[in-house]
Amino acid sequence: MLDPDPPFRPVRTRDGYVPLEDLGLIGDGATVALVGLDGSIPWMCLPHFDAEPLFCGLLDHARGGHFTVAPEDLVEARQLYEDDTGVLTTECRSTTGLVRITDALTLRSGADLADDAPVNRAELVRSAVVLAGEVSLRVEVKPRGGGQAQALFSGLDVQVPRRPDLRLHLRSNRPLNGLSSTHELKQGDRLDLVLSWGRIHRHHRFDAEEMLRGTAEAWRRWMKHFTYQGPQESLVRRAAITLKLCDDWVNGSLVAAPTSSLPAPIGGVRNWDYRYTWIRDAAFTVFALRRIGFAGEADAFLGWVLDAFEQSRQPRIMYTLSGSPVPDEVVDPELEGYRRSAPVRWGNGAADQRQHDVYGEVLDCADQWLRTGGELQPELWANLAELADTAATAWQEPDQGIWEVRSHGRVFTYSAGMCQVALDRAAAIGDRLGLPGPIAAWRDVAADLRRLILEQAWDEDAQTLTEHLDGSGGLDASLLALPLRYVIPADHPRMVATAAAIAERLSAGDGLLYRYLHDSSPDGIAGDEGAFVLCSFWLADNLTYQGRIDEAEELYASLCARASPLGLLPEQIDPSTGVFMGNFPQAFSHIGVIASGVNLARATAGPAP
Repeated sequence: MLDPDPPFRPVRTRDGYVPLEDLGLIGDGATVALVGLDGSIPWMCLPHFDAEPLFCGLLDHARGGHFTVAPEDLVEARQLYEDDTGVLTTECRSTTGLVRITDALTLRSGADLADDAPVNRAELVRSAVVLAGEVSLRVEVKPRGGGQAQALFSGLDVQVPRRPDLRLHLRSNRPLNGLSSTHELKQGDRLDLVLSWGRIHRHHRFDAEEMLRGTAEAWRRWMKHFTYQGPQESLVRRAAITLKLCDDWVNGSLVAAPTSSLPAPIGGVRNWDYRYTWIRDAAFTVFALRRIGFAGEADAFLGWVLDAFEQSRQPRIMYTLSGSPVPDEVVDPELEGYRRSAPVRWGNGAADQRQHDVYGEVLDCADQWLRTGGELQPELWANLAELADTAATAWQEPDQGIWEVRSHGRVFTYSAGMCQVALDRAAAIGDRLGLPGPIAAWRDVAADLRRLILEQAWDEDAQTLTEHLDGSGGLDASLLALPLRYVIPADHPRMVATAAAIAERLSAGDGLLYRYLHDSSPDGIAGDEGAFVLCSFWLADNLTYQGRIDEAEELYASLCARASPLGLLPEQIDPSTGVFMGNFPQAFSHIGVIASGVNLARATAGPAP
């Protein structure tokens, strides 16, 4: 649970790895770093989100590398963010003293985070201050594959054989005699460290305090746009910052998560690279951000989706942050994986899958773009119209679905529903703007498809819609998203029955839901998985739309309570232990925090004065 004043707790590891619940996130709009409760940074990709990690001890604690600043004889610690910022503090207590470490990927002075321009300084600041007693502060900079340091006037020039493309420079306010050192500090003493890449700073003014102050001020200026008033406001604030940390501020795109290959479950093989942008995330993200005051980010993401679609000519389900094709999936045999959960993968093999929901995602984004003042060139409309024509028949063909199954394709109900969205949005755009195209035909097919879903996907014996359009197969929690995309009203009797069936039969306990059950919905991948956090937020939304506000509020509060003390959420949760699983933090889960909060706030608001 998010705690603005968390207690100290013992520093722990599981199988030699920091638990995901004990990691904080910092970022600068170009990349991120994960900071452990133990003072380590076991994950940072440079210079961009999807580059090879410089530190990836998260995926192999012995060989992956890390950047650690921590006292010897560390006993307990706590982490908290400076209010309304992406600046993180970790307070570490040893047997002899207490030290506070402040971490940030710094931003340029006066930076405007709402502007789609680079504001990152390509610098990581780690600033330690002794609050009480005396500490022996250990500093270790260990890139993956090792590194060598050469003394310069203002610090160390760091060479990393694996990454000859990086120009690394480590500066400090105290002498450094190598990449590993120990500093004897007493109360009031400070140690400032700045790791920079891309340029050498030997002649630049060194002022870590000012860099941290300017970074915090930039975050707080951005948060002045925040307009949400509703349940769990403090967590919604933090969720907005977390999404911004997962955002590429120049391109306007958003990583699904800033990590790769974190397993779900531990010891399994469901380890994927999430450092790319999924088109299906777009509409959900835009909905969430726009409704809490961040229209600029929403518009940037919509524009990115349309640009990527135009560039590729045919819609892909995911792209790199710059809109290029995602690299082929490869296995890294050198890394043992988080908690020895191999394989570690880079790239994503699902990138070329057939997933028909992408037609609806692109056209829904186009519709939102146009409703908020965006312009539509004739060539783009021609491409969008062709997409609608494709959706009119594609729903009949098998695909891999929203969950990207790696078994043979099927005719998924959710995919058919998103083809309905494509036709509905195309008809709405064409009608509203007087554009050429078979508007009436699109509208008729959309209506027919809605009717087909309600009739053919319905299992009378089970009293629920099913995952397949022919009424076969098991339950699929993605059906909960159909009302959110305006395919079927949440209060339609068959949708009400479906939500009830999912809540009961896909329950993992205490409000958590599985996406589907593997024995009745095989996906071609060995092993089971944990509860998928976003699905429970979708259930809360359905309850809200059905008018069952008390139940929705109770479920929403229980889900928000599962966040870490820093307010971060994973992709999945182990229902038996509450342990976080999967890539972390997961953007979709934080979208759920925002969207469900907005829905509840609107449902419970009194009449306008």
